[in-house]
Amino acid sequence: MKTKKYVEYMVEETKKILAIDSPSGYTAEVADYVMKEYQKLGYEPKLTTKGGVLVALGGKDKKNAVMLEAHIDTLGAMVAEIKSNGRLRVTPVGGMNANNAEAENCRIHTRFGEKVYEGTLQLANASIHVNGDYNDKKRTFDETEIVLDEKVHSREDVEALGIMTGDIVCFDPRTTVTESGYIKSRFLDDKLSVGILLGYARYLKEENVTPERMIYQHITVFEEVGHGGAASIPEGVTEVISVDMGCVGDGLACEETQVSICAKDSHGPYHYDVVTGLIAAAKREELDFAVDVYPHYGSDADVALTAGYDVRHGLIGAGVYASHGYERSHVDGVKNTFKLLCAYLG
Repeated sequence: MKTKKYVEYMVEETKKILAIDSPSGYTAEVADYVMKEYQKLGYEPKLTTKGGVLVALGGKDKKNAVMLEAHIDTLGAMVAEIKSNGRLRVTPVGGMNANNAEAENCRIHTRFGEKVYEGTLQLANASIHVNGDYNDKKRTFDETEIVLDEKVHSREDVEALGIMTGDIVCFDPRTTVTESGYIKSRFLDDKLSVGILLGYARYLKEENVTPERMIYQHITVFEEVGHGGAASIPEGVTEVISVDMGCVGDGLACEETQVSICAKDSHGPYHYDVVTGLIAAAKREELDFAVDVYPHYGSDADVALTAGYDVRHGLIGAGVYASHGYERSHVDGVKNTFKLLCAYLG
């Protein structure tokens, strides 16, 4: 198997997916792209009612099937108010944090698609030469505002552009891949994993691999708001594995170059046998991996159990630093995650 070829494909697909705006609730364009990519690979994906992408990859045992889940929805914001000065107050979509969104360029998608406008999220009264409270002001979405790159000075000016409350705000991902292999971007959570799943699907097809168990992939579109994996699990699925970002930070072992295996998150422990099987596969293939307990985390696999599905569950992913901010991973983390999928699923 030419691992390098598949890893390069995963990174390129990730870059393409990152370039398509897709906060939770605004995912039709990116879902269409992913659908077409599966079709290019020779699969027959289906669009779920919620707007996700479900695809069967094949496999022998259909009564003991595995569902792999990753999400293409991201953090973002929504226009909550057009202020009298022509600025926009926004409300976050998902866990977007004003502390690390300040001074980020963004796009405002008008409801009926007439135009996309550009702007920047700034602290209200953002000039440090004018604002004596600049350093002490708490960064929240009530204290920040979007400054539109349009000549507007009033609510009426903004409304004349077609902007209204409820319009989606998308932040610039600023994607770059360094010569040393680091992948830096907003929203690697979880578009990097979508790239990995596409690469795994391509590997099965091109290498003519038929796994022992039937494998499905579900690209979900509401994970960041808590109900991405709550539906659309086919009959016969007994195991759900979320492929999502691996946590990197104080108190954890994982680095960006590794694949992370999660033993427990905020919802509780993952299925003991699944975690054990993932660790055994990683050891058998001598992969660079870490096992961690995530202190503030929930996954699509958690949601599947909460929704009442009788399945075992697990969580793996490439290590990602600075989650929900300007995130960083590494091509080696991608490679180790891909190889763990191959080793565990056969």
